[in-house]
Amino acid sequence: MERPTASSRHQASIKPIEDRRLLGISMTLGAFLLFTGIDTSAKWLVLSGLPSLEVVFARYSVHLLIVLAWFLPQFGPQVFKTSAPKLEIMRAVVLLGSTIFNFFAVAYLPLTVTSSILFASPILLCVLSIPLLGEQVGWRRWVAILVGFAGVLVIVQPGGSGFHWAMFLSLGAVTSYAFYNIFNRKLAGVDSPYTQQLYAALIATLCLLPFAFNGWIWPSDTVGWIAFFAMGIFGALGHLLLTVAHRLAQASVLAPFVYPQIIYMSLSSWLIFGQPPDIWIYVGAPIVIGSGLYIWLRERQIATRI
Repeated sequence: MERPTASSRHQASIKPIEDRRLLGISMTLGAFLLFTGIDTSAKWLVLSGLPSLEVVFARYSVHLLIVLAWFLPQFGPQVFKTSAPKLEIMRAVVLLGSTIFNFFAVAYLPLTVTSSILFASPILLCVLSIPLLGEQVGWRRWVAILVGFAGVLVIVQPGGSGFHWAMFLSLGAVTSYAFYNIFNRKLAGVDSPYTQQLYAALIATLCLLPFAFNGWIWPSDTVGWIAFFAMGIFGALGHLLLTVAHRLAQASVLAPFVYPQIIYMSLSSWLIFGQPPDIWIYVGAPIVIGSGLYIWLRERQIATRI
């Protein structure tokens, strides 16, 4: 039997969109557990004195080394082949933007606050799905969107004593992340998940390269070195899971499963950084979660009638 070539293996890795929601949901839950590891590692490094842009560069450059070592031996130069270069570039740029906003935010805010603000992403994704994915949104969903936004305001407390300007950075991360998921769905079944991971890491690394070594500081202890490399490992595995998940289920199905991350983040923030959740998170997060879950349940009901 003829041995498969790198080109044929790469072509076989581009699989069509499927309806395997439970598997997609499971992968999404695993991805957000890994993303908690990214944020925890990043916060540790920034608090240790490493510049935020250096931390972002380390996250993507290690990610790039991993995907090159993993995918090039399997697929050769074919892993660079894309059927949608513009979408790949836009996806990589918004993912990089989300990371930059988030890594700067975690330097000032507890992980519980940054993750709670991230809960607005399913709501924003619902809004963006109208012009970008051609979906229709009825009045019930619009009400849920407004309620969810009110929940975000409860958490952020603009003008209140708990308000911090870095919360605007988290809102920037939310916006970028919503666009990232739109592009994930658009690329599903178009490029292989391996090609998507390669371009995400490559473009981010190239964009950051001119700025990363300005005031470079190496980690000073073993924990710092572990965090330095763990970001890229968590990123490569987590985004691979999330990319495949968007091939197995619609973006609107997966979106609410960002919510369990508040459990992961709360434990990390409390146990590692000694920052227990603020009272307003307990008030605002259920509002945002409830609005997002309502949107999800409403869409599932509509889908069963079709």
